[in-house]
Amino acid sequence: MSEQRNLKALIAEMTLEEKASLCSGRDTWHLQGIERLGIPSVMVTDGPHGLRKQKATADHLGLFNSVPATCFPSAAGVASSWNRKLIEAMGEALGKECQAENVAMLLGPGANIKRSPLCGRNFEYFSEDPYLSSEMAAGHIRGVQSQGVGTSLKHFAANNQEHRRMTSDSVVDERTLREIYLASFEGAVKQAQPWTVMCAYNKVNGEFASENERLLTDILKEEWGHEGFVVSDWGAVNDRVKGLAAGLELEMPSSSGEGTARIVEAVRNGELDEAKLDAAAERLLRVIFQAADQRRPDAVFDPLQHHRLAREVAQESMVLLKNEDGMLPLKRSGTIAVIGALAKQPRYQGSGSSQINPTLLDDITEEIATSARDAEVVYTPGYDLKEEETSPQLLEQAKQLAASASVAVLFAGLPNSYESEGFDRKHLRIPQNQAALIEAVAEVQPHLVVVLCNGAPVEMPWIGKTKAVLEAYLGGQALGGAVADLLFGEVSPSGKLAETFPLQLSDNPSYLFFPGEGDKVEYREGLFVGYRYYDKKNLTPLFPFGYGLSYTTFEYSNLIVDKKQLKDIEKLRVSVDVTNTGSYTAKEIIQLYVRDKESTVIRPDKELKGFDKVELVPGETKTVVFELDYRSFAYYDVESKDWTVETGEFDILIGKSSRDIVLTESVSVYSTTERKLRYHRNSTISDLLASEKGAAFVQNYIRMLPFAAAVEESHSEMLKAFMEFMPLRGLVSFSGGKFTETHLKELLDELNIEHE
Repeated sequence: MSEQRNLKALIAEMTLEEKASLCSGRDTWHLQGIERLGIPSVMVTDGPHGLRKQKATADHLGLFNSVPATCFPSAAGVASSWNRKLIEAMGEALGKECQAENVAMLLGPGANIKRSPLCGRNFEYFSEDPYLSSEMAAGHIRGVQSQGVGTSLKHFAANNQEHRRMTSDSVVDERTLREIYLASFEGAVKQAQPWTVMCAYNKVNGEFASENERLLTDILKEEWGHEGFVVSDWGAVNDRVKGLAAGLELEMPSSSGEGTARIVEAVRNGELDEAKLDAAAERLLRVIFQAADQRRPDAVFDPLQHHRLAREVAQESMVLLKNEDGMLPLKRSGTIAVIGALAKQPRYQGSGSSQINPTLLDDITEEIATSARDAEVVYTPGYDLKEEETSPQLLEQAKQLAASASVAVLFAGLPNSYESEGFDRKHLRIPQNQAALIEAVAEVQPHLVVVLCNGAPVEMPWIGKTKAVLEAYLGGQALGGAVADLLFGEVSPSGKLAETFPLQLSDNPSYLFFPGEGDKVEYREGLFVGYRYYDKKNLTPLFPFGYGLSYTTFEYSNLIVDKKQLKDIEKLRVSVDVTNTGSYTAKEIIQLYVRDKESTVIRPDKELKGFDKVELVPGETKTVVFELDYRSFAYYDVESKDWTVETGEFDILIGKSSRDIVLTESVSVYSTTERKLRYHRNSTISDLLASEKGAAFVQNYIRMLPFAAAVEESHSEMLKAFMEFMPLRGLVSFSGGKFTETHLKELLDELNIEHE
């Protein structure tokens, strides 16, 4: 194992040029090896929801002609499963396929926050919520790495749009960066230790992520304890020497010797400390040997078994958004009209660097026909996927077919031209010809089910004319079988949204500031991303975060906390009973949110801090247990540069979604860390009240005022506010000479000594 090797001794044997060469790729997909020292060259490939290894005859970027591999649902769907064990099993399968193809590292998962539903790459990111995102990412990483294959957690950090992604500057305040955008990565790094972390293209607060020492070294390596190395996104290096000094160990793809030459030159002229290069080489070698030592030359995988797993993942990733009058599950009788070109030309994955060449691909219509048994299944395209305009002929054919059927299942969604890596969406609408088709079919067939195939939210002005809507997301190669299973009730839908669906684009919190001006993107909405905004604003979305229907019903009861009062360093155990009160065996996602009832800083109304998914047969009850820790109650305090818990009362909220809170309990949490306060001339009287000595001084001071009686007896809000927010320098002016500048200096000295 690499831990048993003396890496420092190995590095001492290297020439300067050899050490520098390790820091750049050998080519597009391989790391540099050094044959004379027994250092192998290992291969990396794109992911994250499947293996995209190019064939020898493929283009140099490998965008086409890749080897067959299982195409699992993309992250937008997988996150909607809220199933840690399932995504870990998916990761294990991905790791096995990597071993079979001699791939050392799979590039992914993507843990960037969905700041805007317009981001063209949202289909391969998990969520708008950092806790859910980091938990899903950690499960993915654990699964892949359990097979001796590395991962690359990406894109670090604040990479939330495709527009000008290689040059844009994400301007984010420190608290928002910590609580939202970095937290999405932090949990995954600390829990699962990805072998590598991939830095983003963009700048973060004025500095390229590829050369941002605070991000790559201070936070990632030193604060979070990341043990692996940082790799650039392909082409993300701006200044190779500055990047290496900041903590970017590996440049990809190969710069054909340019990066190596710059590093050698910088060491020789004293621009770069050779110790930095040695440290980078050691991190790289540790991972390279880790991969080599766990190589399984005889590894194989069962494509059919993995296809079945892809079907299971897809089942749990899909979200039933509407089911009026128990429209679903469908009856296996009569005539079922399947309408929509997407039923024959399925959109099962996103476009760009994550495109997989699937080992199999379900035909959706055939899968529905197989599941329908005695029912007759007929099909018509309804629209042309390559066109925007409605075809009168296709529309009329669809209407006639729908009118003569017992039920219509219409497939709609976003074509490749609407969402992809490389560009952002301009709106949230589905193509006009698809929307028109839904409206037209609804006029002639009241029993209308719409199945959506898309990687991100869409507006649904037509939803009132449908009986049921199933959000299938980009469901991978087993999309067809999973859709059929859900439509006919072979399994109950169990997915819940990992992102908010707005009624309209302008409701989204980043609407006014996305995608920025020129290369500057200001995150002015701050903490209020996704449901945090909709909740605080009391704005009703189309579908809230955490929402999803089932074919059964669940009741929650017996919410218990193991203590009503606790110190912030103590753990809180929370338990709740969940009962399946319906007639279907099904899985339910239980969500735990925490609310700070009163805070001195602006905080969201509530934040997700726990979740679990359980399967229950009809009538069965299970107890779900959560454990909350310090971070469950904390916010990031910019002044102290640390996470802080304020003494106070917190609500523990158990919900079926972010908007459907069914049980509440409250606890009192006591901070064990005294917040360091510094007082100055412009601190206010209200600031003084936070200190015992300060509060005593205020009482004494009021008594010496010429109008002391008026202050104490007055019910005037103006006078009270005047006193409460008066700066301390004002005490001198209003004391009538009884409190001087000398007194003020003595007071400040005494108070600040007390809080040192």
